[in-house]
Amino acid sequence: MPTDFDRGDNQHRPPLGATHAPTGKPLIVTPTFVSRVHATPRGERPQDSGASKSRHGHEVHFPNWRPHALALEGEPNLAFEHWDEYWRKVHGPKFAWDEPGSSSAAVLRYDQVHRIASGPSSFFPPPYRAMVTDEGKLPDDPEKRVPPYERPRWDGFAYIAYADEGDIERTLGQEKFDKRIVADEQVAFRMVTREITREYILVPSERHRDPVSLVMIHMRAPHLSREAFQQRLLGEHAQLVLAQPATREFVRRYAQLHNIGSTRKDPEGSRIDAVSVLSFASLNDVEDYLVSDDYAAIQASYDALLGDGSEWWTGINYSVINRLQPEVATVLPPTAATQDQA
Repeated sequence: MPTDFDRGDNQHRPPLGATHAPTGKPLIVTPTFVSRVHATPRGERPQDSGASKSRHGHEVHFPNWRPHALALEGEPNLAFEHWDEYWRKVHGPKFAWDEPGSSSAAVLRYDQVHRIASGPSSFFPPPYRAMVTDEGKLPDDPEKRVPPYERPRWDGFAYIAYADEGDIERTLGQEKFDKRIVADEQVAFRMVTREITREYILVPSERHRDPVSLVMIHMRAPHLSREAFQQRLLGEHAQLVLAQPATREFVRRYAQLHNIGSTRKDPEGSRIDAVSVLSFASLNDVEDYLVSDDYAAIQASYDALLGDGSEWWTGINYSVINRLQPEVATVLPPTAATQDQA
C-alpha cells in the first residue's frame, strides 16, 4: 500500500503544489553558494569544518590524499557526476520532505542552480572562436594547444526564499534542518555560504520554470561602500539593463539579491555584496545576449561598479519548492525607483 514515503518532491511546486499570490514586497533569500566534495587540495579550495565526510562520519581533512574515503563517491572519475545527481535527486527531496514534527511551509521558493562548465562564464566568455593558424587552418597538433581550464569558485547555489527574516530561523532551527539536513550538506558539499539577502525582482518570470540561469556574484569596487554600491546597482545600473532591447528579447527573469547579513559566521559569503540572477530559455540565448552590442553598455557599467573577486557563470535551474505564483515585480524603494531620474 502506498504511504507518504512514496510522495515525490514535485508535490511542493505547480501544478501539484498549492500556491498563493505574492505581495510585491521584497523577499528574504539565502543564496547558499556551494562547492562540491572533491579531491582538490585544501589550499586550492577551502573546506568547512566537518564537511567532506567519510563513510564513517568523519571529516576527510586531506581529500587529495584520501579521495576514496569520501562518503559520496570514492571514485574520482565519477565524483562530479555523482555529486550533481545527488544534490538534485537526493538532497533536494530531503530538504522538501516534511518529516513528523517539521514543516518547510515558510520556504516560499527553493531552486537549485547547478553550474555547468559548457555554459558561458567570466573565465571563458563568448564569442568562442575556432583555433586556427595564421593561414586560417585548424592546427594538426591540438594536443599541444588545449587551453587551461579555469574553475569558478562555486559549483552552484541554492536559491531559498522566505517572506521575512524570522522565517529563516523558524525553518532552519527545526531539528530536521539543524541535525539531518546539515549532516547531509556535510556529505555533499565541501563549503557552503550563509549570507542573507533582500530580493528585488525586476523582470518577473511568467512561469518560474526557466531552465537556464546566469549567476553574477558581485564584489564592489574599493571606493564604494556596500550601501552606495547596492543603491547604484538597483538604481542606474538596473535601469540600464532594463532599457536594452537585448534584455527584452532574451531575458525571461531578472532579480538582484542584496546582502544584508548572515545566519552564522560566514567569511566567504560576507564578501559578496550582491548577486544578480538572469534567466533564459537556452544556453544559446545567454551567449547571444552576452555578445550583443547592448550588453557592451551593461558591461561598461559593471566595470565601474565591481572589484576583485567578482565572477559569473551559467547554471541549469531546478525548481524544488515554489509556493508563489504568478511571480510579480518587486515594488522598489523610492530611492531606487527615482534614482535614474535624479
